[in-house]
Amino acid sequence: MMVNNRATGMWLNESSTGDFILLGIFSHSPPDLALFSVVMVVFSVALCGNVLLLALIGTDSRLHTPMYFFLSQLSLMDLMLVCTIVPKMATSFLSGRKTISFVGCGMQVGLFVSLVGSEGLLLGLMAYDRYVAISHPLHYSTRMSQSVCLQIAGSSWAFGTLDGLIQMVVVMTFPYCGSRVVDHFFCEVPALLKLACVDTSLFETLLFACCVFMLLLPFSIIVASYVRILGSVLHMHSAQAGKRALATCSSHMTAVSLFYGAAMFIYLRPRRYRIPSHDKVVSIFYTVLTPMLNPLIYSLRNRDVMGALRKGLDCCRSSSQH
Repeated sequence: MMVNNRATGMWLNESSTGDFILLGIFSHSPPDLALFSVVMVVFSVALCGNVLLLALIGTDSRLHTPMYFFLSQLSLMDLMLVCTIVPKMATSFLSGRKTISFVGCGMQVGLFVSLVGSEGLLLGLMAYDRYVAISHPLHYSTRMSQSVCLQIAGSSWAFGTLDGLIQMVVVMTFPYCGSRVVDHFFCEVPALLKLACVDTSLFETLLFACCVFMLLLPFSIIVASYVRILGSVLHMHSAQAGKRALATCSSHMTAVSLFYGAAMFIYLRPRRYRIPSHDKVVSIFYTVLTPMLNPLIYSLRNRDVMGALRKGLDCCRSSSQH
Protein backbone atom coordinates (compact mmCIF):
# COMPACT_ATOMS: atom_id res chain seq x y z
CA MET A 1 0.00 0.00 0.00
CA MET A 2 2.85 2.37 0.86
CA VAL A 3 4.50 1.65 -2.49
CA ASN A 4 1.24 2.35 -4.32
CA ASN A 5 0.75 5.64 -2.45
CA ARG A 6 4.31 6.65 -3.24
CA ALA A 7 3.85 5.79 -6.91
CA THR A 8 0.58 7.73 -7.01
CA GLY A 9 2.26 10.72 -5.38
CA MET A 10 5.09 10.63 -7.93
CA TRP A 11 2.57 10.43 -10.80
CA LEU A 12 0.59 13.40 -9.44
CA ASN A 13 3.78 15.38 -8.94
CA GLU A 14 4.95 14.64 -12.51
CA SER A 15 1.53 15.37 -14.02
CA SER A 16 1.34 18.68 -12.18
CA THR A 17 4.81 20.14 -12.51
CA GLY A 18 6.37 18.81 -15.73
CA ASP A 19 7.32 21.15 -18.55
CA PHE A 20 5.09 21.70 -21.57
CA ILE A 21 6.33 21.82 -25.16
CA LEU A 22 5.04 24.65 -27.38
CA LEU A 23 4.98 23.59 -31.04
CA GLY A 24 4.98 27.22 -32.15
CA ILE A 25 3.69 28.63 -35.42
CA PHE A 26 6.85 28.96 -37.56
CA SER A 27 9.18 26.39 -39.06
CA HIS A 28 12.70 27.21 -40.27
CA SER A 29 11.74 27.30 -43.94
CA PRO A 30 12.54 30.52 -45.86
CA PRO A 31 8.87 31.68 -46.05
CA ASP A 32 8.40 31.13 -42.30
CA LEU A 33 11.66 32.92 -41.54
CA ALA A 34 10.36 35.90 -43.51
CA LEU A 35 7.04 35.78 -41.62
CA PHE A 36 8.88 35.56 -38.30
CA SER A 37 10.87 38.68 -39.25
CA VAL A 38 7.62 40.50 -40.05
CA VAL A 39 6.13 39.50 -36.69
CA MET A 40 9.22 40.81 -34.88
CA VAL A 41 9.02 44.12 -36.76
CA VAL A 42 5.32 44.37 -35.81
CA PHE A 43 6.23 43.56 -32.19
CA SER A 44 8.88 46.31 -32.16
CA VAL A 45 6.43 48.84 -33.59
CA ALA A 46 3.78 47.79 -31.02
CA LEU A 47 6.30 48.17 -28.21
CA CYS A 48 7.55 51.59 -29.32
CA GLY A 49 4.10 52.89 -30.31
CA ASN A 50 2.44 52.05 -27.00
CA VAL A 51 5.36 53.33 -24.90
CA LEU A 52 5.35 56.58 -26.91
CA LEU A 53 1.59 57.00 -26.53
CA LEU A 54 1.81 56.42 -22.77
CA ALA A 55 4.62 59.00 -22.54
CA LEU A 56 2.69 61.61 -24.57
CA ILE A 57 -0.50 61.18 -22.55
CA GLY A 58 1.41 61.32 -19.28
CA THR A 59 3.44 64.45 -20.10
CA ASP A 60 1.09 66.64 -22.17
CA SER A 61 -1.57 68.41 -20.08
CA ARG A 62 -3.85 68.77 -23.13
CA LEU A 63 -4.25 64.99 -23.15
CA HIS A 64 -5.33 64.78 -19.50
CA THR A 65 -8.97 64.08 -20.39
CA PRO A 66 -11.16 61.00 -19.85
CA MET A 67 -10.77 59.76 -23.44
CA TYR A 68 -6.98 59.83 -23.28
CA PHE A 69 -6.95 58.35 -19.79
CA PHE A 70 -8.83 55.33 -21.18
CA LEU A 71 -6.50 55.28 -24.15
CA SER A 72 -3.49 55.15 -21.81
CA GLN A 73 -5.03 52.14 -20.04
CA LEU A 74 -5.60 50.47 -23.43
CA SER A 75 -1.96 51.08 -24.39
CA LEU A 76 -0.78 49.64 -21.08
CA MET A 77 -2.87 46.50 -21.64
CA ASP A 78 -1.55 46.12 -25.19
CA LEU A 79 2.02 46.61 -24.01
CA MET A 80 1.67 43.93 -21.33
CA LEU A 81 -0.08 41.58 -23.78
CA VAL A 82 2.68 41.61 -26.42
CA CYS A 83 5.34 41.26 -23.71
CA THR A 84 3.51 38.24 -22.27
CA ILE A 85 3.40 36.34 -25.58
CA VAL A 86 6.04 37.44 -28.11
CA PRO A 87 9.37 37.26 -26.18
CA LYS A 88 8.81 33.62 -25.22
CA MET A 89 7.67 32.75 -28.74
CA ALA A 90 10.76 34.42 -30.24
CA THR A 91 13.13 32.81 -27.72
CA SER A 92 11.71 29.35 -28.42
CA PHE A 93 11.99 29.82 -32.17
CA LEU A 94 15.54 31.21 -32.17
CA SER A 95 16.99 28.83 -29.57
CA GLY A 96 15.10 25.72 -30.64
CA ARG A 97 14.12 25.09 -27.01
CA LYS A 98 10.36 24.84 -27.13
CA THR A 99 9.75 23.93 -23.48
CA ILE A 100 7.95 26.13 -20.99
CA SER A 101 7.80 25.35 -17.28
CA PHE A 102 4.56 24.45 -15.55
CA VAL A 103 4.66 27.70 -13.52
CA GLY A 104 5.57 29.75 -16.60
CA CYS A 105 2.68 28.24 -18.53
CA GLY A 106 0.28 29.01 -15.68
CA MET A 107 1.48 32.62 -15.48
CA GLN A 108 1.09 33.01 -19.25
CA VAL A 109 -2.48 31.68 -19.07
CA GLY A 110 -3.38 34.02 -16.20
CA LEU A 111 -1.83 37.13 -17.75
CA PHE A 112 -3.20 36.47 -21.23
CA VAL A 113 -6.80 35.86 -20.08
CA SER A 114 -6.66 38.82 -17.66
CA LEU A 115 -5.39 41.27 -20.28
CA VAL A 116 -7.71 40.15 -23.08
CA GLY A 117 -10.70 40.24 -20.72
CA SER A 118 -9.75 43.67 -19.35
CA GLU A 119 -9.22 45.10 -22.84
CA GLY A 120 -12.57 43.81 -24.07
CA LEU A 121 -14.40 45.40 -21.13
CA LEU A 122 -12.48 48.66 -21.46
CA LEU A 123 -13.30 48.97 -25.18
CA GLY A 124 -16.97 48.52 -24.32
CA LEU A 125 -16.91 51.18 -21.62
CA MET A 126 -14.94 53.56 -23.87
CA ALA A 127 -17.97 53.56 -26.18
CA TYR A 128 -20.05 54.94 -23.30
CA ASP A 129 -17.50 57.76 -22.94
CA ARG A 130 -17.95 58.66 -26.63
CA TYR A 131 -21.74 58.52 -26.22
CA VAL A 132 -21.69 60.99 -23.32
CA ALA A 133 -19.24 63.30 -25.13
CA ILE A 134 -21.42 63.52 -28.26
CA SER A 135 -24.96 63.17 -26.92
CA HIS A 136 -24.54 65.07 -23.63
CA PRO A 137 -21.59 67.44 -24.11
CA LEU A 138 -22.82 69.92 -21.47
CA HIS A 139 -22.88 67.19 -18.80
CA TYR A 140 -19.68 65.49 -19.90
CA SER A 141 -17.45 66.84 -17.14
CA THR A 142 -19.87 65.72 -14.42
CA ARG A 143 -20.82 62.35 -15.90
CA MET A 144 -17.21 61.47 -16.71
CA SER A 145 -15.55 62.87 -13.60
CA GLN A 146 -12.19 61.62 -12.40
CA SER A 147 -13.79 59.22 -9.92
CA VAL A 148 -16.07 57.77 -12.62
CA CYS A 149 -13.09 57.27 -14.96
CA LEU A 150 -11.14 55.51 -12.22
CA GLN A 151 -14.13 53.28 -11.46
CA ILE A 152 -14.51 52.36 -15.15
CA ALA A 153 -10.81 51.56 -15.58
CA GLY A 154 -10.62 49.79 -12.22
CA SER A 155 -13.64 47.61 -12.94
CA SER A 156 -12.15 46.60 -16.32
CA TRP A 157 -8.88 45.56 -14.69
CA ALA A 158 -10.66 43.86 -11.77
CA PHE A 159 -13.07 41.73 -13.81
CA GLY A 160 -10.37 40.77 -16.30
CA THR A 161 -7.93 39.83 -13.53
CA LEU A 162 -10.59 37.80 -11.70
CA ASP A 163 -11.41 35.92 -14.90
CA GLY A 164 -7.72 35.24 -15.52
CA LEU A 165 -7.09 33.98 -11.99
CA ILE A 166 -10.07 31.63 -12.05
CA GLN A 167 -9.14 30.13 -15.41
CA MET A 168 -5.47 29.81 -14.45
CA VAL A 169 -6.22 28.04 -11.15
CA VAL A 170 -8.76 25.63 -12.68
CA VAL A 171 -6.73 24.75 -15.79
CA MET A 172 -3.47 24.25 -13.93
CA THR A 173 -5.08 21.92 -11.37
CA PHE A 174 -6.12 19.44 -14.08
CA PRO A 175 -3.81 16.40 -14.28
CA TYR A 176 -1.68 16.22 -17.44
CA CYS A 177 -0.46 12.65 -17.49
CA GLY A 178 -0.06 12.06 -21.22
CA SER A 179 1.39 14.21 -23.98
CA ARG A 180 2.75 17.61 -22.97
CA VAL A 181 2.88 18.96 -26.54
CA VAL A 182 0.77 22.14 -26.86
CA ASP A 183 -0.23 22.79 -30.47
CA HIS A 184 0.14 26.56 -30.14
CA PHE A 185 2.83 29.22 -29.73
CA PHE A 186 1.73 30.11 -26.18
CA CYS A 187 -0.19 28.49 -23.33
CA GLU A 188 -3.81 29.05 -24.31
CA VAL A 189 -6.62 27.46 -22.29
CA PRO A 190 -8.39 25.54 -25.13
CA ALA A 191 -5.06 24.08 -26.32
CA LEU A 192 -4.17 22.93 -22.79
CA LEU A 193 -7.57 21.35 -22.16
CA LYS A 194 -6.95 18.94 -25.03
CA LEU A 195 -4.03 17.49 -23.04
CA ALA A 196 -5.83 16.95 -19.73
CA CYS A 197 -6.39 13.30 -18.82
CA VAL A 198 -9.76 13.95 -17.16
CA ASP A 199 -13.15 14.92 -18.55
CA THR A 200 -13.13 18.72 -19.00
CA SER A 201 -16.49 19.03 -20.79
CA LEU A 202 -18.19 20.77 -17.83
CA PHE A 203 -15.41 23.32 -17.53
CA GLU A 204 -15.41 23.88 -21.30
CA THR A 205 -19.15 24.59 -21.19
CA LEU A 206 -18.64 27.05 -18.33
CA LEU A 207 -15.68 28.58 -20.19
CA PHE A 208 -17.81 29.09 -23.31
CA ALA A 209 -20.53 30.76 -21.19
CA CYS A 210 -17.89 32.99 -19.60
CA CYS A 211 -16.51 33.97 -23.03
CA VAL A 212 -20.03 34.79 -24.24
CA PHE A 213 -20.54 37.04 -21.21
CA MET A 214 -17.11 38.72 -21.40
CA LEU A 215 -17.45 39.39 -25.13
CA LEU A 216 -21.16 40.01 -25.70
CA LEU A 217 -21.78 42.21 -22.63
CA PRO A 218 -19.27 44.93 -23.64
CA PHE A 219 -20.17 44.43 -27.30
CA SER A 220 -23.83 45.12 -26.47
CA ILE A 221 -22.74 48.31 -24.64
CA ILE A 222 -20.82 49.33 -27.77
CA VAL A 223 -23.79 48.69 -30.08
CA ALA A 224 -26.22 50.52 -27.77
CA SER A 225 -23.84 53.48 -27.41
CA TYR A 226 -23.30 53.85 -31.14
CA VAL A 227 -27.01 53.55 -31.89
CA ARG A 228 -27.58 56.48 -29.51
CA ILE A 229 -24.63 58.36 -31.02
CA LEU A 230 -26.01 57.87 -34.53
CA GLY A 231 -29.38 59.17 -33.35
CA SER A 232 -27.72 62.27 -31.88
CA VAL A 233 -25.71 62.87 -35.08
CA LEU A 234 -28.84 62.64 -37.25
CA HIS A 235 -30.51 65.31 -35.10
CA MET A 236 -27.56 67.72 -35.36
CA HIS A 237 -28.35 70.83 -37.36
CA SER A 238 -24.79 71.23 -38.60
CA ALA A 239 -23.47 68.65 -41.08
CA GLN A 240 -19.91 69.65 -40.14
CA ALA A 241 -20.60 68.93 -36.46
CA GLY A 242 -21.99 65.53 -37.40
CA LYS A 243 -18.89 64.66 -39.43
CA ARG A 244 -16.66 65.80 -36.58
CA ALA A 245 -18.61 63.65 -34.11
CA LEU A 246 -18.35 60.56 -36.30
CA ALA A 247 -14.64 61.22 -36.88
CA THR A 248 -14.00 61.09 -33.13
CA CYS A 249 -15.68 57.66 -33.02
CA SER A 250 -14.03 56.16 -36.09
CA SER A 251 -10.78 55.30 -34.29
CA HIS A 252 -12.63 53.49 -31.53
CA MET A 253 -14.86 51.64 -34.01
CA THR A 254 -11.78 50.46 -35.92
CA ALA A 255 -10.11 49.18 -32.73
CA VAL A 256 -13.34 47.44 -31.66
CA SER A 257 -13.73 45.73 -35.05
CA LEU A 258 -10.17 44.38 -34.97
CA PHE A 259 -10.32 43.12 -31.38
CA TYR A 260 -13.84 41.68 -31.27
CA GLY A 261 -13.67 40.18 -34.75
CA ALA A 262 -10.62 38.09 -33.85
CA ALA A 263 -11.78 37.25 -30.29
CA MET A 264 -15.22 36.10 -31.41
CA PHE A 265 -13.71 33.94 -34.15
CA ILE A 266 -11.47 32.21 -31.60
CA TYR A 267 -13.74 31.81 -28.58
CA LEU A 268 -17.34 31.72 -29.80
CA ARG A 269 -16.96 28.82 -32.24
CA PRO A 270 -18.03 25.30 -31.24
CA ARG A 271 -15.11 23.00 -30.47
CA ARG A 272 -15.71 20.76 -33.50
CA TYR A 273 -15.02 23.71 -35.82
CA ARG A 274 -11.72 24.65 -34.17
CA ILE A 275 -8.61 24.01 -36.28
CA PRO A 276 -5.26 24.64 -34.50
CA SER A 277 -3.59 26.19 -37.57
CA HIS A 278 -6.45 28.68 -37.98
CA ASP A 279 -6.46 29.53 -34.26
CA LYS A 280 -2.71 30.21 -34.30
CA VAL A 281 -2.95 32.59 -37.25
CA VAL A 282 -5.87 34.52 -35.74
CA SER A 283 -4.10 34.58 -32.35
CA ILE A 284 -1.13 36.31 -34.01
CA PHE A 285 -3.63 38.87 -35.28
CA TYR A 286 -4.95 39.98 -31.89
CA THR A 287 -1.89 39.30 -29.72
CA VAL A 288 0.60 41.16 -31.93
CA LEU A 289 -1.05 42.99 -34.83
CA THR A 290 -3.89 44.69 -32.92
CA PRO A 291 -1.56 46.06 -30.19
CA MET A 292 0.56 47.55 -32.97
CA LEU A 293 -2.40 49.06 -34.83
CA ASN A 294 -4.13 50.60 -31.80
CA PRO A 295 -1.56 53.38 -31.15
CA LEU A 296 -1.32 54.06 -34.91
CA ILE A 297 -5.11 54.26 -35.24
CA TYR A 298 -5.47 56.60 -32.27
CA SER A 299 -2.46 58.80 -33.07
CA LEU A 300 -2.24 59.24 -36.83
CA ARG A 301 -5.93 60.16 -37.04
CA ASN A 302 -5.90 62.38 -33.94
CA ARG A 303 -4.85 66.01 -34.07
CA ASP A 304 -4.33 66.29 -30.29
CA VAL A 305 -1.93 63.34 -30.17
CA MET A 306 -0.05 64.52 -33.27
CA GLY A 307 0.17 68.00 -31.75
CA ALA A 308 1.61 66.56 -28.53
CA LEU A 309 4.11 64.56 -30.59
CA ARG A 310 5.24 67.64 -32.53
CA LYS A 311 5.55 69.57 -29.28
CA GLY A 312 7.71 66.82 -27.80
CA LEU A 313 9.92 66.69 -30.89
CA ASP A 314 10.34 70.51 -30.81
CA CYS A 315 11.38 70.29 -27.15
CA CYS A 316 13.94 67.61 -28.00
CA ARG A 317 15.35 69.70 -30.87
CA SER A 318 15.62 72.86 -28.75
CA SER A 319 17.30 71.01 -25.87
CA SER A 320 19.80 69.36 -28.25
CA GLN A 321 20.67 72.73 -29.79
CA HIS A 322 21.40 74.22 -26.37
